[in-house]
Amino acid sequence: MSEKKMTSIGGQAVLEGVMMRGPHKMAIAVRKPDGEIVMDEKEVKKHPIVGKLPLVRGVFSFFSSLIIGVQAITFSAKFFGEEDASQKADNVEESKKKDNKKSKETKDGELPMWAIIVSVVAALALSIGLFVVLPNFLSNVIVEDKANNVVGYNIFESMLKISIFIAYLAGVSELNDMKRVFEYHGAEHKTIFCYENGEELTVENVKKYSRFHPRCGTSFLLFVVIISIIVHMFLGVYENGWINMGLRLLCLPLIAGISYEIIKFAGRSKSKCVTWLNAPGKWLQRFTTREPDDKQIEVAIASLKAVIPENSEDDKW
Repeated sequence: MSEKKMTSIGGQAVLEGVMMRGPHKMAIAVRKPDGEIVMDEKEVKKHPIVGKLPLVRGVFSFFSSLIIGVQAITFSAKFFGEEDASQKADNVEESKKKDNKKSKETKDGELPMWAIIVSVVAALALSIGLFVVLPNFLSNVIVEDKANNVVGYNIFESMLKISIFIAYLAGVSELNDMKRVFEYHGAEHKTIFCYENGEELTVENVKKYSRFHPRCGTSFLLFVVIISIIVHMFLGVYENGWINMGLRLLCLPLIAGISYEIIKFAGRSKSKCVTWLNAPGKWLQRFTTREPDDKQIEVAIASLKAVIPENSEDDKW
């Protein structure tokens, strides 16, 4: 058993797989329909200046994570086209030829950068529309005499944001396709916990650990919602609803940057106050994670092993 530590390595569940991102490399491990685990590994480039600037690094990290997430999902989705092709093959030999052809075309089949940017913009637009524009629009319509009812306006908008966020997570967690993804999400968390505790990365060791991790993306999104509520309290409220909405949209980079710094601090600290701060995010992970099986853990282990740096100091949180 090696020394315990908090790692900066983080990940994301994808279709039948796990993506892990370390200080120097990013790796996606996917289990194909035939049971084989396939890997895609890339070097990670960090900006020497932006990565050290408080607040700014949070915004940069957020967009970087979105782009890498789209690439990971695209890579994992390919292999389910392979499954359909195999089922239509006239014989086993023809199926193998198709598989080999697909494997050679893996790089060519990746989304071009313009398509990735469009996907990221679409995801951002959906998120902003659902969690910022919608609650603010409803608040502008429902709350009367907004300018003289600042506290009531902000409380109503805050309750809407939290309600929509929880309802969204609860709804998505019940989708059959997402249940498998959330099992891989649980495998990602348990594997990182095992690594942080200095134990050998085996299925039996990983199974012992919790699927609820304080540095999860779910916790980050909750921090974004909470920080947005606090920041908006200082903006004031205007009778013109377009001004209220515009101010909230302009504050999004600041909110993302503050949320990143808080979750980074919370990930390092072991104080009781921070434990309480992390509690709501870990509770919400009951929606976004599920207990994985052994094969899913094997995939998460393969992905994590691929990004562990040679120098153990490089990935300290």
